[in-house]
Amino acid sequence: MSTVNDENTVKKAVKNNSDTTLTKDTVLDSDLRPNVWADYIGQKRVKDNLHILLTAAKARKLPPEHILFYGPPGLGKTTLAHLIAKELNTQMKLTSGPAIEKVGDLASIITNLNKGDVLFIDEIHRLNKSIEEVLYPAMESGTLDIIIGKGPSARTLQLELPPFTLVAATTQVAGLSAPLRSRFSGGAFRLEYYKQEDIEQILERSAEILNVNLEYSAITEIAKRSRFTPRIANYLLKRCRDFVEVRGGKLGAESAHKALELLEVDELGLNHSDRELLDVIINKFSGGPVGLSTLSAATGEDADTIESVHEPYLIQLGLLERSPRGRVATQAAKEHLNK
Repeated sequence: MSTVNDENTVKKAVKNNSDTTLTKDTVLDSDLRPNVWADYIGQKRVKDNLHILLTAAKARKLPPEHILFYGPPGLGKTTLAHLIAKELNTQMKLTSGPAIEKVGDLASIITNLNKGDVLFIDEIHRLNKSIEEVLYPAMESGTLDIIIGKGPSARTLQLELPPFTLVAATTQVAGLSAPLRSRFSGGAFRLEYYKQEDIEQILERSAEILNVNLEYSAITEIAKRSRFTPRIANYLLKRCRDFVEVRGGKLGAESAHKALELLEVDELGLNHSDRELLDVIINKFSGGPVGLSTLSAATGEDADTIESVHEPYLIQLGLLERSPRGRVATQAAKEHLNK
């Protein structure tokens, strides 16, 4: 439980809707987000498990248990939360871990939920630990326990909450404490990178929604460079659309190649920073091994950015290896860069 000094602050927060609660997702392009399960391509294992969970909950006429999605960004965690709310025919409130700064913020959000609503917390691993402790009884017993005041005059304010489902998403599941992870009794589901054929289907659907006239060869060209991620695929599709609208012509393989070349995205989906990282390891450090801090200094890139943004994809492609002594560029990386 967390301590606050002013009971009026808590009551005011409960009375008013918090500014951190969003009614519409402003991060992703909502026009391209699937509105029905049939339009959600890929992640079959996750969808099958959710179908059983939601169907059983509706048969019992109870809200589903709390659900956690984790995995790299751009794979559809927010979209799944929207589809869950639509399946349950209920409202969804959106917020994020960093946006909930005080206990009053959390009280405002949760107490304004109606029975059966879905609360979606993105990047939940960044939730303040003191607020996380207040969330435990809300998830388990449907109460919000807040300590008012300090010392001998302190007392507990207990708020009864309507039954709700918490759907949380994180890109760093290791950043969640074990007590919080254990309270997602509905299940913790890992979203995998997509196959190229799934990305091509997503691009076909997106092109139809965006009214983009393109050849299938362009879809293949974009899908190859999408890093197996729908968000990146849709971003590249829109930039290719912009390119042909400005330069003229139809969006085919050649025009897609020119547009992606302008964006400095190569045939493996590597951008300029990815290639520079490999180039520094190969040329300045003879292919490695090289430590992360040294690599950060040599490239001018933040160490956390290297580790969390660039490395996972390079390792997945077999272009980079981690060893006890540091990072090593593989033979495949040298061949790709013609070194």
